[in-house]
Amino acid sequence: MGAPPRDRLAVADLAGLTGPAAVRAVPAGELPVLAGRIREFLVEKVCASGGHLGPNLGVVELTLALHRVFDSPRDALVFDTGHQAYVHKLLTGRGAEFDTLRQAGGLSGYPSRAESVHDLVENSHASTALSYADGLAKARALNGETDRAVVAVIGDGAMTGGMAWEALNNIGGAPQRPVIVVLNDNGRSYAPTTGALAAHLKVLKQNAGAQACQNLFTTLGFTYFGPIDGHDTTGIEAVLRRARAMRRPVMVHVRTVKGRGYRPAESDEADCLHAVGTIDPATGTAPQPSTPSWTSVFGQELAQVAGEREDVVAITASMLRPTGLHPMAQKFPERVFDVGIAEQHAVTSAAGLAMGGFHPVVAIYATFLNRAIDQVLMDVALHRLPVTFVLDRAGITGPDGPSHHGIWDLSLFSAVPGLRIAAARDPARLRSLLRAALDMQDGPTLLRLPKAPAGNDIDAIARMDGLDILHRSAGRPLDALLVPVGPMAQAAFEAAAWLEAQGIGVTVVDPRWVIPVNPALPALAARHRLAVTIEDNSRTSGVGSAIAQACRDARVRTPVTVLGLPRAFVGHGSRTDLLAEAGLDAPGITRTVQELITQPPVAFSSQRPAFSQPARRAR
Repeated sequence: MGAPPRDRLAVADLAGLTGPAAVRAVPAGELPVLAGRIREFLVEKVCASGGHLGPNLGVVELTLALHRVFDSPRDALVFDTGHQAYVHKLLTGRGAEFDTLRQAGGLSGYPSRAESVHDLVENSHASTALSYADGLAKARALNGETDRAVVAVIGDGAMTGGMAWEALNNIGGAPQRPVIVVLNDNGRSYAPTTGALAAHLKVLKQNAGAQACQNLFTTLGFTYFGPIDGHDTTGIEAVLRRARAMRRPVMVHVRTVKGRGYRPAESDEADCLHAVGTIDPATGTAPQPSTPSWTSVFGQELAQVAGEREDVVAITASMLRPTGLHPMAQKFPERVFDVGIAEQHAVTSAAGLAMGGFHPVVAIYATFLNRAIDQVLMDVALHRLPVTFVLDRAGITGPDGPSHHGIWDLSLFSAVPGLRIAAARDPARLRSLLRAALDMQDGPTLLRLPKAPAGNDIDAIARMDGLDILHRSAGRPLDALLVPVGPMAQAAFEAAAWLEAQGIGVTVVDPRWVIPVNPALPALAARHRLAVTIEDNSRTSGVGSAIAQACRDARVRTPVTVLGLPRAFVGHGSRTDLLAEAGLDAPGITRTVQELITQPPVAFSSQRPAFSQPARRAR
């Protein structure tokens, strides 16, 4: 028998995609077949593991063209945000590892420098790629490397971020430094892109095929190509080759369809199956969760409060549904504002709304509010404005990895004067704390909630000076005071039962409002042999550090041990496993208290779990 036709090989075996050279060797006529097989592969693997499906289905042909025109890693390919880099991973030889996608020790859901030399940038916060490209182009020029291209791929959603425009200003102002910007325009981030830029791009797409004319990008100093069909690999290749030959700043405007080729994604009005858990590949649906998420509890309660108070408004940075604002937007669309991927603007716009007599709720992922620390500090807190920040995905988030864990917010924002920070242990406390925050009119408030099922309510057995007592050993010495932050209460509650069974007297207290420290907490600590704080935040300068300082200030000699996360970038894995690895589950808390009870006390200590750091694997 003769060799099977080449198109059958492309369809049946992606193992041959060992790197960019293999991609360039595929005959142009077989590229549509290869693109179809890649989509089948993505649907199979991502539906099984969870991950970013819609964005990757939309960039198959574009990524093929990029690797056929440019020679990675000699030429730099920078993917903004990076959640659309699954195709790039496949084309650079990592197809066999997709069964481990987003699992501990497995393939990252974002570019990873530890995985491959083809992954240059792994920061998955949006709107940064153009600044990386500007710096790389400057480095190329200084090194005399004029034959090494710099390409940045950015979506229209990420182009709404301020950093992107700061970079465009610099790139377009240096015509002697070649940078190719590929604008992947699918009209969305999660939801449809909004604002003046979206309107301008829509006009350009409506005029596709017309005589080239002046537009926003040419005014900024770019040569503009587009809009071009983002699902025609050979057409994209031709334009990219022209762009490279021009040796100056070029904007290549590509039209793509998010979720392309997979009917459940293309028909999903919410976000084209942007990010999914484990789903049925035939239908694109997931089993209904048996327990509501923290996000849904918040969203429903906010919508309820908004119906009672006309002064309550909400702001999202292009993440309406993921942060729980969709219920309020359905009922009161005129009072919910999507500002695009623009966290700094979101915070200062909220300050303006507060000055105008409203109480804004800024709902945002904890990791993304880090980008607006100056605005929280100087534009909100300095003016003592009533703005409530609700931080979704606070703490360990799980499979999205280092850049998405919300493990720095307590450390950063505990330093903001006048900012009051709360953490809810259960759905009932989330509802009551949200209402309490919205009742405060003399300064900003912050409420953090995790990415997890909300679980059952944990009722207090007593209330003491604003502190909720969750457990108190009867008829035993007061050995250990456990101070969990928010959802850490469940693990502390379970640990208390185990410790009590071993004859150790335990009190578990939930401060609810964790910053500033309630003065009653040091007084309570003084009645115990030792105190242990538990938080899914960096142990550096978090709640535990604040409580230890409060005890020192009050001349309380009870030693305080801080359980928290290391001063490190924590990798991807399940939330349950990562918390256990850090000693933040019931067994870990129990072990810590047992060890402390048998060791001489010190004034302050900090547990130091060691997270393994991945070794770089060149490809």
